[in-house]
Amino acid sequence: MRITDLLKKQGISLGIAAKDKSDAIDKLIALHDKCGNLSDAKAYKEGILKREEMGTTAIGMEVAIPHAKSEAVKAPALTAITVPAGVDYGAPDGAPCKLIFMIAATLDGDVHLEVLARLMQMLMHEDFTAKLKAAKTAEEFLKAIDDQEAKQFPEEAAAPAKAQGGYRVLAVTACPTGIAHTYMAAEALVKAGDEMGITVKVETNGSGGAKNVLTAKEIAECDGIIIAADKSVETARFNGKPVISTKVADGIHKPEELINKIINGEAPVFHSDKKAEADSGADGEGAGRKLYKHLMNGVSHMLPFVVAGGIFIAIAFLIDSFAGVPQDGNFGSGTPVSAWFKNIGGVAFNFMLPILAGFIARSIADRPGLLVGIVGGSLAATGATFAAPGGDGASVSGFLGALLAGFVAGWLLKMVEKLCDHLPNALEGIKPILIYPLAGLGIVAAMMCAINPVMGLINTGMQTGIKWLAAQPGMLVVVCALMAGMMAIDMGGPFNKAAYVTATFLLTEALKKGDPTDPAFFIMAAVMIGGMVPPIAIALSTTFFRKKWTPEERKSGPVNYIMGLSFITEGAIPYAAGHPLQVIPSCIVGSACAGALSALFGCTLKAPHGGIFVLPTIGNPLMYFLALIIGAVVGMLMLAILKRRA
Repeated sequence: MRITDLLKKQGISLGIAAKDKSDAIDKLIALHDKCGNLSDAKAYKEGILKREEMGTTAIGMEVAIPHAKSEAVKAPALTAITVPAGVDYGAPDGAPCKLIFMIAATLDGDVHLEVLARLMQMLMHEDFTAKLKAAKTAEEFLKAIDDQEAKQFPEEAAAPAKAQGGYRVLAVTACPTGIAHTYMAAEALVKAGDEMGITVKVETNGSGGAKNVLTAKEIAECDGIIIAADKSVETARFNGKPVISTKVADGIHKPEELINKIINGEAPVFHSDKKAEADSGADGEGAGRKLYKHLMNGVSHMLPFVVAGGIFIAIAFLIDSFAGVPQDGNFGSGTPVSAWFKNIGGVAFNFMLPILAGFIARSIADRPGLLVGIVGGSLAATGATFAAPGGDGASVSGFLGALLAGFVAGWLLKMVEKLCDHLPNALEGIKPILIYPLAGLGIVAAMMCAINPVMGLINTGMQTGIKWLAAQPGMLVVVCALMAGMMAIDMGGPFNKAAYVTATFLLTEALKKGDPTDPAFFIMAAVMIGGMVPPIAIALSTTFFRKKWTPEERKSGPVNYIMGLSFITEGAIPYAAGHPLQVIPSCIVGSACAGALSALFGCTLKAPHGGIFVLPTIGNPLMYFLALIIGAVVGMLMLAILKRRA
């Protein structure tokens, strides 16, 4: 969805005067009402004011973006005003706001987050905001947005000049979650291409699926393809073309270098066989990186089930808390409404291990691997053995068993596929529908029934060990500090994902049991706060220690307030990449401090993602917010000590 799809001419008011923040909000809401976007303007205003109570929506650079989800919103929409004299909106940089957008979002979906993220990327360009502030008519205002959006997001807006001449370089970007790295790498590559005078088109494999998909004609005519991805993407279509396969971070930090390798003919020619569709397998890719990509392919597909299911179960706990249901084994199912939410969330959770194992195996063995992985993950969840094929509670191998099922069964099936290459061509048609499924099912069934008893003991021991350690006097704080600090080590990489995945699996078990005192709720709170601190610490540093940063770094700093509060740690990556010895230790210390304080303050979390948008599921939210502020300030101050002036 594009910005101009949500913003009508009658929703724009230019060159107005606003007495104060409240007056500006009233004017923006009046524009929404005038456009017919609201069913109840008063109810929508309550949502806006409630959001402002959490903290100002001014982002600095004379810009504010108030926003709210509300049942009073008929359809997602935007309004905008310019205030030449400025209005005090409590901006972090102290500047009065002269450009204000207001986002109205419905309760279903996260359109406001998508629009917010897009606006933030666009408003990072000072020349663009200057055009908006200087616009004299609504038509001029909309055209400036349309032009900038077409420039920054070519996947949704045609670029005729480039399309006619073809693209010299094509690229595919993908990260495990498909939220931050994917689009940051895409924008960096396109921007670098523009500066170098080279036409670049990027396909993004984000959380909403592939966008701006490369066509067969474009692939045939291009000089080469860059794959900047931390999970598997379709590569069979690139057979015979020069291909560079690298991590997504290189797409963000080394776009010119990657483009030059394609243009200078330094990229190796990629050779694919008919089974390589899900395995990038480009020359020079190490075994460790392949393992990581297979794992992240499973994790990225699993996360939506964890997040959505976890939030549904958290809502069930919230309802029972308001209803005064005793916090015993029935907590979360004490009322018909809470029981509905908990059961539906549990259904989503039940898909978690099969999806994880299924997409790991698919990444290794293509589509035939999906069966062995999904069945293997299901058998790990039930604890199937030869003696009890229907499942044995003592043999549930859980997360570790699902990982083993995905990797080992995937590789075994890959061997079966290679052996079947020697069969007569007449049997080619029955391989994918008969031979692979039968062989795969037999392999994974025998394997999981054999290893579940052993893996079940290891899995139970690991979970029990962590919970036992957390239950010892004073050790919960240590565990929470450690897990929170891990979130800041590589900000989306293996350490970050290890801490997050461990916390989410502990949380899923705790949510199923319904015990509100389980240490998993404290650990999950620490992990999320640990991921929120780095971008906020960076944003604070660029705000209060401006001389430490270049103008470009300062300009991009305020966006990290939003990314941090939304639990998107990746916003700190460009700064960590540019100043690793200063930024990474500061963020680790700040995150660990926030995690420890979160545990000391008794803060819990019953949802595995969402940042401030899952505030109702946070136990002791005011102290949690205090821990977040303290951790971010500690990170900022340490960074001020370690980093020299720009």
